[in-house]
Amino acid sequence: MLAWYVGAFLVALAVLVVVHEMGHYLAARACNVKVLRFAFGFGKVIWMRRHGRDGTEWAISAFPLGGYVKMLDEREGAVAAGELDRAFNRQSVGRRAFIVAAGPAANFLLAILLYWLLFMYGVTELKPRLGTPPVGTPAAMAGIGEGGTVRAVNGTPIQTWQELRWEVMRRALDKEPLQLEVASLQRDIGIYRLASDRFDLEELEKDPLRLLGLVLYRPPLPAVVGSVQSGSAAAEAGFREGDRVLAVDGKAIAVWAELAAAARAAAGRPLRIAVEREGRQVELTAIPRLAEEGGQKLGRLGLMAREGHGEIFEMTTVVSYGPLVSIGRALQQTWDTSILSLRMMGRMLTGELSWKNLSGPVTIADYAGQSARLGPTYYLRFLALISISLGVLNLLPVPVLDGGHLMYYLVEFLKGGPVSERALEIGQQIGFALLALLMAFAFYNDINRLVSG
Repeated sequence: MLAWYVGAFLVALAVLVVVHEMGHYLAARACNVKVLRFAFGFGKVIWMRRHGRDGTEWAISAFPLGGYVKMLDEREGAVAAGELDRAFNRQSVGRRAFIVAAGPAANFLLAILLYWLLFMYGVTELKPRLGTPPVGTPAAMAGIGEGGTVRAVNGTPIQTWQELRWEVMRRALDKEPLQLEVASLQRDIGIYRLASDRFDLEELEKDPLRLLGLVLYRPPLPAVVGSVQSGSAAAEAGFREGDRVLAVDGKAIAVWAELAAAARAAAGRPLRIAVEREGRQVELTAIPRLAEEGGQKLGRLGLMAREGHGEIFEMTTVVSYGPLVSIGRALQQTWDTSILSLRMMGRMLTGELSWKNLSGPVTIADYAGQSARLGPTYYLRFLALISISLGVLNLLPVPVLDGGHLMYYLVEFLKGGPVSERALEIGQQIGFALLALLMAFAFYNDINRLVSG
């Protein structure tokens, strides 16, 4: 399991870093700037080959979190007179900006390509059907019932649960009132208005829809075990795939939701569970483990229900488009994700949004492993999302990042001369300090998530 998650993370990291640095490399070549080294990772070089007319070193270093493209530059060493015109520092401001911006641009282009392929291929998504909203939530107070399908949010058409989540979160960030167009089971159309002033930015790391009472509809499933999580409370109790749960502590169980509810309410307390196995009744004792979900402490057995094709069909839909429509949707998705990322970063800086929402390499590795286990389309969507995040992060006006260099070039263009060496040195120190602080927060959040479950 761990090897799978680490492998998925390293593959994602390699793809994203290589694409980013390839953007810098190709832009440098287009500007006739000599590239000395193309490296994946930092630190000691563990593999290296020379290739091309310039003898560029293609290298893999020991520490894989990043990479770099080293170009000919008088500030880093002597340059032969015959190659001065190929040195990076001798290029015009426009060319240097083009080379630097090409890295983040490559990440955005990768995301657009991935989304385009996914939209054409077809993505299996959850339908935007609503379950019964929890009592006291805005959805419950608005009168939303179970089974309805959301058709639009504030006039924007909705086809999938992911689109619903995205649109609600985007508007709720500004406390904008929500107007949901919902088709009932009888196909009647209802308009429901939800106040989003209770949408707490501090709680954004939890399910943003659940905060408003918008929960996913789940068809009633028979209480039959589909799979048992390795090392879970259920595995220790002796559960097997195919077991049909009959009763918990003497109370009859008819559907899976009843078993799940019993487990959630019994964290740390033994449950006597009667199951039918191969025609005979077996009694098992399981102690649900304490877990946190949506800010609530609850018990978890580590069981998955057996889902038939009927239930899967009832909950999912396949979304696909033609090539031209797909490229438009890919561009829109990349743009919307980039803007939302910037807005959330801005909210963190102003203190409106908790720094708990910042994720580090451990959380990203977890997401990489989970998406890879779900299938190729989920993993590619994960890659697209992280590629956008990497592109946005690198464009921030922070010294040592690409955006910091672009900021220097803008100042150079406006004042008609390069930024002083002293200013560059101070900026670099500030940049490294900010990155160190950012990484410290990210690692702290990762560790906190692991400890709290």
